[in-house]
Amino acid sequence: MILVTGATGTIGSELLRQLVASGIPALGMTRREVPGFVRADFEDPDSLRKAIEGVDTVFLLSAPGPLVPAHDLAMVAAAVDGGVSKIVKLSAIGTMPGSWHDAGERAIRESGLAWTILRPTGFASNVLRWLPAIRAGQPIPNQTGDGQHAFVDPRDVAAVAAAALVSPDHDEQTYTLTGPELLSVPDQVAVMSDVLGQALRVVDVPLKVYAEQLRAAGLDDAFVSVAVRGAELVRDGGGRTVTDDVERVLARPAGTFRAWVESNRAAFA
Repeated sequence: MILVTGATGTIGSELLRQLVASGIPALGMTRREVPGFVRADFEDPDSLRKAIEGVDTVFLLSAPGPLVPAHDLAMVAAAVDGGVSKIVKLSAIGTMPGSWHDAGERAIRESGLAWTILRPTGFASNVLRWLPAIRAGQPIPNQTGDGQHAFVDPRDVAAVAAAALVSPDHDEQTYTLTGPELLSVPDQVAVMSDVLGQALRVVDVPLKVYAEQLRAAGLDDAFVSVAVRGAELVRDGGGRTVTDDVERVLARPAGTFRAWVESNRAAFA
């Protein structure tokens, strides 16, 4: 039995779908009451202990934010105490000492359990956050200038996670998951314009303005700082990482951004 945390999110929901479609026993975990899901909270150790009863393997996905280290450590502790045999953790590309995912990665490596760590780049599906601007006929905000990034299809991330969960071939491996091509936001918008048949525009957003927008949206300073640093890294050319890890695990090329837009055309209607 596999327990999938973050089961209602982008990767968790797709991973559950793929596991169920393959006939692999899996349960989704969520903090809210959702029919058919296990209700548990990273900040409630008793609920975690109950969630892993009868579970062999855990897919660990903690929502981005400063609570990631505490949430990861809580699940690792529960998994070790509960007799889980393997953890597959969704981390982030470029994880460094002291970053949100660092403590969880170290705890998993030192847990004595079988483990795999996945470090995806930005998801192709992140462009869905542009929907309000697209529908309002407004230009798409660009915080990263001409900086390029190898956006990965979330379905590929979930497929790699599924492979790591069910096979020992990926134990003690850290995979950096990227798409096959480097694209800037203007590049993405050009692809979307072509596929959707719309003349979409881009407007540059200075990082100072971006930070102000995030604070105005109610995000705390810890999140704002990480988001701005990430945008600055890409803007300055630090996001130009492309790997073949998806292809090596799945024995097929990683999906392109264009293919993701084409298969999700209805979402932009």
